[in-house]
Amino acid sequence: MMDASPGTVVSVRGSVVDVRFDSQLPPIHTVLHAGTHPHIAIEVLAQSDARHVRGIALTPTQGLARGMAVRNTGGPLKAPVGVGILSRMLDVFGNAIDRQPPLVDVEWRSVHRAPPPLSRRSTQSEIFETGIKVIDVLVPLERGGKAGLFGGAGVGKTVLLTEMIHNMIGHHAGVSIFCGIGERCREGEELYRDMREAGVLPNMVMIFGQMNEPPGSRFRVGHAALTMAEYFRDDQHRDVLLLMDNIFRFIQAGMEVSGLMGQMPSRLGYQPTLGTELSALEERIANTDTGAITSIQAVYVPADDFTDPAAVHTFSHLSASIVLSRKRASEGLYPAIDPLQSSSRMATPGIVGERHYALAQEIRRTLAQYANLKDIIAMLGLEELSPEDRNIVARARRLERFLTQPFFTTEQFTGLPGKLVSLADTMDGCERILHDEFKDYPEGALYMIGAIQEAKKP
Repeated sequence: MMDASPGTVVSVRGSVVDVRFDSQLPPIHTVLHAGTHPHIAIEVLAQSDARHVRGIALTPTQGLARGMAVRNTGGPLKAPVGVGILSRMLDVFGNAIDRQPPLVDVEWRSVHRAPPPLSRRSTQSEIFETGIKVIDVLVPLERGGKAGLFGGAGVGKTVLLTEMIHNMIGHHAGVSIFCGIGERCREGEELYRDMREAGVLPNMVMIFGQMNEPPGSRFRVGHAALTMAEYFRDDQHRDVLLLMDNIFRFIQAGMEVSGLMGQMPSRLGYQPTLGTELSALEERIANTDTGAITSIQAVYVPADDFTDPAAVHTFSHLSASIVLSRKRASEGLYPAIDPLQSSSRMATPGIVGERHYALAQEIRRTLAQYANLKDIIAMLGLEELSPEDRNIVARARRLERFLTQPFFTTEQFTGLPGKLVSLADTMDGCERILHDEFKDYPEGALYMIGAIQEAKKP
């Protein structure tokens, strides 16, 4: 319903707009429109007093001036849901940005929804195979769980995320939703082209709040993506793979909104409501009796500092944390996953089985012993180690190289064809390396191969 009496813009400070209403005040989260096409959308975030509301603009505020009339749309921000959004690329308002005709056969739902109650959540634990050796054996992902890819700038979060989309859509009958929060337009365009060439667009939806858009828009794009994911889970009873790149940009947008709204910042300049805002998003990602939303999220870690509040708060929501290491990337060990810092709640004997659990522990132990010996090797050289320690180093270095993998998404840069490796093949290879079957092979023979059978003796 449209409110009969419009409001009036009282002040504009960047993205923050104060509006006066002489009749009834619009409720929190209501969207207001000012100006003509394209109109400026403002979301109400606070009722300052009996006559004024303060909102944050979801679109640029150029052309907005004091005294302009503001229309109350009478409802919150809405996202389109339905099969009509498949294979489309959308913005936070549900507008198509892929140069295709406007959406048809869609229903519009509020982006603000409550998480499913505990009584409806599924309590089963299943493994989600990715075909990436180091993840499947050391950091198994949970179907319907939340996994985070943590790393600083340029260590390969987006590449790993893109590879997972490629691998999973092939043997994953559900729907994939890619949500770009504060992403570069270059990354969105490349992803769209790659997905179209891979032929997986018909089961995919992409929604972007780009880096250059106002913080209000970047702050809401994650909620819009979740509304779409919930439709496929609850109404269509399909499994959903939700990829978010990058959760830190969501926190950053909330920080900008909070600062603009005049809230007192907390530690390191973050918003005082950081935990609540992140929970409101993350708690909606859940397994229910009708379907599962499996989420993989890239998390930028500011200055590689894992004690940063943004990283700490995000860690607490995840069932698996995949930590990317700059040091490993500089050594050419891709994917640059740090096996000792990464962890998964699935890696227990009751879920993955005794053999897998024991093998993962043995790999970690070998790599940890090698990490401890590195200082001695640097100071005294490999020759000063005992024969037993030298064997550990040889095994660890071969394991490190075997756990690298050529990706489908990087074929054009590396010239190496991508490899998808089953968990059985990965476990077989790791066991054989730990049993010293490959001690006569040069380390390079195990680098960037798929299954262990591809290793060639010189």
